[in-house]
Amino acid sequence: MADRTAKEAIEAYGAQKLINYVDKDPETNIPKIIDWVDKHMTGHDFHTQIQTFRNVMDNPDYANWHDLLFSLWDKDNGVRRAAFENFIINATVIGCARQDQYKAKYDCNIPWAILMDPTSACNLHCTGCWAAEYGNKLNMTYDELDDIINQGNELGTFMYIYSGGEPLVRKADIIKLCEAHPDNMFLAFTNGTLIDEQFAEDMVRVKNFIPAISLEGNEETTDARRGKGTYQKIMRAIDILNEHKLVFGFSCCYTAANTEVIGSEENFDDMVKFGAMFAWFFTYMPVGKNAPTDLLASAEQREYMYHQIRKFRWTKPIFTLDFWNDGEFVNGCIAGGRNFLHINANGDIEPCAFTHYSDSNIRQKTLIETYTSPLFQLYHKEQPFNENQLRPCPLLDNPGRLAQLVEDAGAHSTDLLDQENVEDLCEKCHATADRWAVVADELWSEDKTTSSRIRTEYWAEREKEEEKEAAPVA
Repeated sequence: MADRTAKEAIEAYGAQKLINYVDKDPETNIPKIIDWVDKHMTGHDFHTQIQTFRNVMDNPDYANWHDLLFSLWDKDNGVRRAAFENFIINATVIGCARQDQYKAKYDCNIPWAILMDPTSACNLHCTGCWAAEYGNKLNMTYDELDDIINQGNELGTFMYIYSGGEPLVRKADIIKLCEAHPDNMFLAFTNGTLIDEQFAEDMVRVKNFIPAISLEGNEETTDARRGKGTYQKIMRAIDILNEHKLVFGFSCCYTAANTEVIGSEENFDDMVKFGAMFAWFFTYMPVGKNAPTDLLASAEQREYMYHQIRKFRWTKPIFTLDFWNDGEFVNGCIAGGRNFLHINANGDIEPCAFTHYSDSNIRQKTLIETYTSPLFQLYHKEQPFNENQLRPCPLLDNPGRLAQLVEDAGAHSTDLLDQENVEDLCEKCHATADRWAVVADELWSEDKTTSSRIRTEYWAEREKEEEKEAAPVA
């Protein structure tokens, strides 16, 4: 980790004392660490999430959140403590404060997380996945990955997410990076089939790596997209992770073929039963010149997922995130460095994993040079792309917007095999976007107060506390 300032060192020391305090009596003392995080998050908009957490902590109607949180005490103690320190202290409190400084200095986005591909290689050949076409043709070296993390730390980014390809093809280097950067948090989107006993033991040793295993619902729907026998290999990986008391979650991509399975209560119950602590939901994107468009989820299916995820978020002990439909909680699109960006295995720095266009490469530019490049500056100045935050994406939800960004920035396609004209890509999503707009506008008019009400209530309470503190002592 980059050298801490005196203020950061004091905050980290105080947080360590809090963590020790929480471990002694988590039921009583967890609210104290929430208050501590809130106090130190001035100027950064995580307050909606913090207030939501407060609202449900003591509400018996939301016992699922209580059960989820305290299930952490069934995990490896060192892994739990590393997650608290790296995720809450370094990535969120210290990291966000640094990010804010550099945002102000350079008038640009600084990401909370960097998604990067160690390799384009993969041991599977999943339907509709662009990486399946690349083979073992692209790789970033260990030194390049290490340098990205060092540069990111200087700017306040302490959260790193691996994708690919299959990132665990490079699991020796991933573990080595975890060892080299113990103050950072690492996560990987992985098909899970390469998780074995040795890797689990390595995870326990380094303590700062969490896998998000790709699951397409049940055995039939998972094997239909990922290949026969994949589901059973995933089940074996889950057994290994649970045997070692490790934290893990799932990554679920819903398509026209599997949405009803992925969004079913049975699937949510299965994920809880398997021991997952979180599930990250994505919708299929037809990225790549030959990507099938018939897998695009319909507007009705996306609405179904909108309602299912929100319903089970408050009733099941598993933390859920919806990459598209949760736009209302993060003020729209989070790509282009606003909260995250993507670096592919060729070093191309892209606004999003689903946006294969770039004007920068890590081998020619530093991260800060990229954040101030034309493409990333356009993202910075034009986000959010729609007042309806259920239509956040410049590709899937706002027809032609991505094409305009790419054209204005002079960016180029980063596809390895067959470069796709951005206008052709946007056209593939146009009809889907138009149909979703009708549904999303109706949902937004009905439900848009959900996050705004929480935010308003939070700031009203915060102002009262500040006025009370500022009042002269009688």
